[in-house]
Amino acid sequence: MEHTDFPTPDGIVSGAESTSEFVTVDTHSGTVRGRWRNTTGGRGLEKSAAFLGIPFAQPPVGDNRFDAPVPVAPWEGVRDALAFGATAQRGAPGVTLIPEPSIEGESTLNVNVFTPTPTQAAPGNGLPVLVWIHGGGYFAGSPASPWYDGRNFNRDSVVTVTLSYRLGFDGFGWIEDAPSNRGVRDWLAALQWVQDNISLFGGDPGQVTIAGQSAGGGAVLTLLGMEKAQHLFRGVIAISGALADTPLAKAEEFSRKYAGLLGVEPTRAGLSTKTEAEHLVVQKDATKMDPSKLTEIIEEGLGLGPCVDGDLIMRPTIESLRMGVGSDKQLVIGSTDDEFTMAMGDAAKILRWVPRSILMGKFGVPKHARKQYLADNADVAAKGKANLAGRILTDLMFRRAVLNIADARGSAPTWIYRFSWPSGTFGFAEHCLDVPFFFDCLDGPSMVPLAGENPPQQLADELHADAVRFIQGNEPTWPRYTQSEKTGRVYNVPSYTLPNAYASVASLR
Repeated sequence: MEHTDFPTPDGIVSGAESTSEFVTVDTHSGTVRGRWRNTTGGRGLEKSAAFLGIPFAQPPVGDNRFDAPVPVAPWEGVRDALAFGATAQRGAPGVTLIPEPSIEGESTLNVNVFTPTPTQAAPGNGLPVLVWIHGGGYFAGSPASPWYDGRNFNRDSVVTVTLSYRLGFDGFGWIEDAPSNRGVRDWLAALQWVQDNISLFGGDPGQVTIAGQSAGGGAVLTLLGMEKAQHLFRGVIAISGALADTPLAKAEEFSRKYAGLLGVEPTRAGLSTKTEAEHLVVQKDATKMDPSKLTEIIEEGLGLGPCVDGDLIMRPTIESLRMGVGSDKQLVIGSTDDEFTMAMGDAAKILRWVPRSILMGKFGVPKHARKQYLADNADVAAKGKANLAGRILTDLMFRRAVLNIADARGSAPTWIYRFSWPSGTFGFAEHCLDVPFFFDCLDGPSMVPLAGENPPQQLADELHADAVRFIQGNEPTWPRYTQSEKTGRVYNVPSYTLPNAYASVASLR
């Protein structure tokens, strides 16, 4: 049965049931019915249960549209949780390397729970829990991706939750008379739902690790630096994390311009007069990535994203980390080696005529650092100026941040890594490449465009096992980060541990 917005006559069945195919769980809001499925890999548990599209808040429409998330109303009977719920992402997401479908509907604030043991766990006896926050630049993305299916974390005795949150202007736009950071409030509400309900699915609310990639990686770092989020998780895995930390003045400037393009005042009343379709037209134009403004984005942040509002987010995340916020939490953080090189492919013919010094200046490498940077990245520079430009953008937007965040945490338990295995399609380790290795889903759809034919299962086995080990509360197998050693794990075939793992970024700091 296809999931529709609750309540609907065909969304409820009377009486709980547990068959060889279906299984029910009584949440604090009502009973949900999930389905058993097979895991993969031929080891560990062979079956786990999926409960999809469970609402953690009321649909953010009407009076709720620009409000903080409103608790979901309880229901009677059994609610089907057999298919993904509505997504905040609408329509085709455009060019993306991760299959993230859009699903119509109003009830976009929902979670998906994947569990090998859908029975209530006694306090302290539940399984460790992974909560995944998807990426997409804070204006796109979907938790309904087949790559985010938790079946193989379930196989390895980890309960997995993926969550939906409001995107774009609805989630992060500044509004004169509305709560700030509504998307962040959605993360908090979903994580509180996990605290309240995950033991009913066999999980331990005291063993929650939050993880995400790209904007999702930025999300978990934002939560790590938030005083108000500290009780909701124990550990953090930040994959290619892209922090926003948008200054309040920039957020207001962006939103006033946005409202002006719609021809309304930046108020709830004004913005509510425009349809979702009208908002999406303006939002698409406002969030278009302009290569000529990349250095501005790097230095000043995004216009739409978590905002330093002085309420939820008190200060830029790195300042909070320096102050010791989240220092009791374990953090694993890293990136791929060439996150943005694929974005330079179309510019290769033009860049070949641009002198290296001008190219490096255009993309933000300080004059005093250029000679050393070229020496540190000689292997990449030898592949051409498009590869060099891509590496510079990767370093400025992602890899430099890994070291800055690790340093900001001081002696707090932190481990860094690099994902260096070169895609069989691109010839380098591009943005998103590590995600299917993390979830151990190389048998999933749309893999060849990202990774090429026959990506190495042994690397997925290794990276996924390291993730499971960390989620279970164990330290990674390589040394902690220290400012003197800067040792990290390099995932490749074979993988290895490397002192000063991010040495090629040093001249940009």
